[in-house]
Amino acid sequence: MTPKKRPGMKKGSNFIKLNITEENTLYNCYLPFLKNGGLFYQTDKSYELGDEVVLLLVLFNEDKTSIAGKVVWINPKGASGGRPAGIGVHFDNDEQNKAADARHKIENILVNRLKSAKRTYTM
Repeated sequence: MTPKKRPGMKKGSNFIKLNITEENTLYNCYLPFLKNGGLFYQTDKSYELGDEVVLLLVLFNEDKTSIAGKVVWINPKGASGGRPAGIGVHFDNDEQNKAADARHKIENILVNRLKSAKRTYTM
C-alpha cells in the first residue's frame, strides 16, 4: 500500500518516526477508542483528516515496525486543556497483522491503565 500524497506535501513527509520509550508517554499517545487502535503523534506539521501516513514505530527501543494508517484526530496549536499540537493516526487493518500486533503489545503494556480517567493527549 502506498500512502496518498496531498498536493504540496514534501516527499517522505507521509512517514512518521515515533519512538516511545516510557510507559507514561505510551499511555498519553495511545488511542484505545479506535477499532484497530492508534497513536497520537506530536507535530506542528499540517495534516488533514483522512491523510494516509506510515508510522515507523519503535516501542521501548525494540525493533522498528511500519504501520500504515490514516489521520483521524487533529489537535491544533493552542488546543484546549494544554494538549499538544499533533495528529491521531488510526492503524489500518493489514494482511501482515502489524497493526494488530502493535495494538496487542501496547494494550499488554498498558493493561492496568486502560480504564484510567487520567487525561491523555486527545481526551
